[in-house]
Amino acid sequence: MNCGVKLGNISLKSPLLPASGTFASGKEYSEFVDLNSLGAVVTKGVSAQPWSGNPMPRIAETASGMLNAIGLQNAGVEHFIQEDLPFLKQMKAKIIVNICGKTIEDYLQVVERLSSESVDFLEINISCPNIKEGGIAFGQNAQNIFEITSLIKKKAKQPIMIKLSPNVTDIKEMAKAAQEGGADAISLINTLTGTKIDIHQRKFVLANQTGGLSGPAIKPIALNMVYQAAQAVSIPLIGMGGIQSGEDAIEFLMAGATAVAVGTSLFRYPGIFQEILLAIQDYMRRYKVKNIKDIIGIL
Repeated sequence: MNCGVKLGNISLKSPLLPASGTFASGKEYSEFVDLNSLGAVVTKGVSAQPWSGNPMPRIAETASGMLNAIGLQNAGVEHFIQEDLPFLKQMKAKIIVNICGKTIEDYLQVVERLSSESVDFLEINISCPNIKEGGIAFGQNAQNIFEITSLIKKKAKQPIMIKLSPNVTDIKEMAKAAQEGGADAISLINTLTGTKIDIHQRKFVLANQTGGLSGPAIKPIALNMVYQAAQAVSIPLIGMGGIQSGEDAIEFLMAGATAVAVGTSLFRYPGIFQEILLAIQDYMRRYKVKNIKDIIGIL
């Protein structure tokens, strides 16, 4: 049986990826996960300059999930190239670099800096607040998505993937804007905005007040948005949001995702990739599916 998939012209040996922000550069998980077995390693967000992130506390558990307000803390693109990329180049898995920024110029600076590096795909996190537009996220307006995608596509030497926010009115319009702007793929969904209150101390649990909700609680929402986006665009999708089993992954594939990303479940069990892949293979044997492409988007 064949579990390989393609993102545009990029072939992945497996449809399984880590979600950005949960895997850093992969070094932290290399003792627990065979990185060579993954379709790709997706890095933590990389910005033009180092970001310190939000004040603590910035993580809180919720029913069937977690809130995080890390604030895209990272050491910047130069540190990534010098310290993290050499490690990733040793792996057989493809390399997808997540890029974040506060202005379009921030994104373009990272894209141009990575143009000569051995990176297979760029994932553009447009859930970042656009400081020139009063803090609204780039990904909450279709015109903004089209413009930032178009500008990045003109500069990028690698194919680009736009990571969509679920905190929008119509995910189909956002997906269309990304495709029309020249995106080679789309990943969705990013986290949902949420909050938690400590009733005993009478204050917000997170110093930032709000954070991104992830985990199994958001899976039905994510699955629906992946299906809606798949009906609206023709480019490949990477689906994510609450995946913690082979059955979850297969649902996303059937809804139209070419590949799936696992995030929050990694914190519970780093060996989950092998568990999910075995479950997918068992399903394929049971239903005599020779090629995983035969179940992608079958709804």
